[in-house]
Amino acid sequence: MKLQHWILLICLGAIWGGSFIFAKVAVAEIPALTLVFFRVASACLALWLVLWAQGTLEQFPLKMAASFLAMGLLNNVIPFSLLFAGQTVIGAGLASILNATTPVFTVLVAGVLFRQETLGIHKIAGIALGIAGVATMLSGSLSGIVSDPLWAQAACLGAALSYAFAATFAKRFKGLPPLISATGQLSGSTLIMAPIALFASRSWSVADPSVIAWLNVLALGIFATALAYLMYFRLLAEAGATNASLVTLLVPASALFFGWLLLGEELSAIQLAGFALLLSGLVVLDGRLFARFKPVSTSAK
Repeated sequence: MKLQHWILLICLGAIWGGSFIFAKVAVAEIPALTLVFFRVASACLALWLVLWAQGTLEQFPLKMAASFLAMGLLNNVIPFSLLFAGQTVIGAGLASILNATTPVFTVLVAGVLFRQETLGIHKIAGIALGIAGVATMLSGSLSGIVSDPLWAQAACLGAALSYAFAATFAKRFKGLPPLISATGQLSGSTLIMAPIALFASRSWSVADPSVIAWLNVLALGIFATALAYLMYFRLLAEAGATNASLVTLLVPASALFFGWLLLGEELSAIQLAGFALLLSGLVVLDGRLFARFKPVSTSAK
């Protein structure tokens, strides 16, 4: 990758890592489902404004409305709701680590359930390490070593599983401009969440949260969703899907750093051990590290 792509990758990892901090602060004052609506609605509005500024509104395919609704459900509504619910009781760093299992679930869903990918030895080994890492992290709660509720950790894992199904479903958008895909799914998410948020916030008022909470909501929607999507799709187009996937390794690291720096969060020894196993699994799953040591075959002349 070029230097500009590395800079873009690091910035994206920091923004998505920061999204867990934004959510942790905001969800303390705003109901989780209401926060999901504000996140997707603000990001949706921002991307529609980008389409309008580019003069490409007429390119939006209304005939794909059902697909956008389904994608919005899998890629935004379900995972955001589960993550925000989990973050009401667990730290941003732990939530980001559990969410980093997405590639492991994606390989399982695409390779085992839908037979879209071949499971090579390195992928099987990566999955095994990833599962071992998750089991190690959850064992702390099961044994009472740590106080993080098991249900909240399971919710974050459920979000990762939903992202995996979204990644598989997203193959039907191949050939569609990335900005259109992002705008479409966020529009679908907003339509789904509007009535849910109204029901969930009946005893809540927009005047209740502090200015800090609202600033974090804006950061979630504008920076961590709308801007992050634009950055990710640019990286995807210029550096390729394999290089763009490296952001998965950077997000939990940046979330852990920001959580420690800004919120004073710390992980237990057993959670750090689980994170190390998961990180090893992601590196093995990626496969590039081992490809460097693969002997190059030479043909006789």
